[in-house]
Amino acid sequence: MKEIVVATGNKGKVAEIVLALAKLPVRVLALSDFGPIPEAVEDGTSFMENAILKARHYAKYTGKACLADDSGLEVDALQGAPGIYSARYAGATADDAANNQKLLAELSTVKMGERAAQFRCVLAFVDTDGSVMTADGVCPGVIGMEMRGAGGFGYDSLFYVSELNKTMAELSKTEKNAISHRGQALASMASKLGEVI
Repeated sequence: MKEIVVATGNKGKVAEIVLALAKLPVRVLALSDFGPIPEAVEDGTSFMENAILKARHYAKYTGKACLADDSGLEVDALQGAPGIYSARYAGATADDAANNQKLLAELSTVKMGERAAQFRCVLAFVDTDGSVMTADGVCPGVIGMEMRGAGGFGYDSLFYVSELNKTMAELSKTEKNAISHRGQALASMASKLGEVI
């Protein structure tokens, strides 16, 4: 049974990954199983670079294979912003509400037909021998004019999924997992891991 550390403190993400890898002969471990570990410095210029940086960092500190993700929102009218800065778009200590308000302000003069966006997720797996595998997922949508829905987190209440006629924050967990960028990346990574484990 291969042990894989998930490089996140987010229990929801750990649960998603446990579910995605359930059919593989792996044991998923949380970072909290290892006591205090210095946080990885995310100074890459892309989701891919940051995911690999995190996976390598935590693999080094735990001595185990590690799976890390980096994800965020890319808005076409903002040349891909907030991108890798999605979690801190309105500043280093910003919360979801502040980030959403900044996004709405930045798009205040942009018409509904020009607000295309996508959520992107990149997963990086670093094995104990240092080898790296990656997988990614993209969920296309549109940034709405106002916030809708009480579920989800981050930009979910502004991210409108045209095919479902709802924002991400209005979707059930099942609906969201079926189309989400993280769900796609996890399915791809599970398939790749299944070939090598």
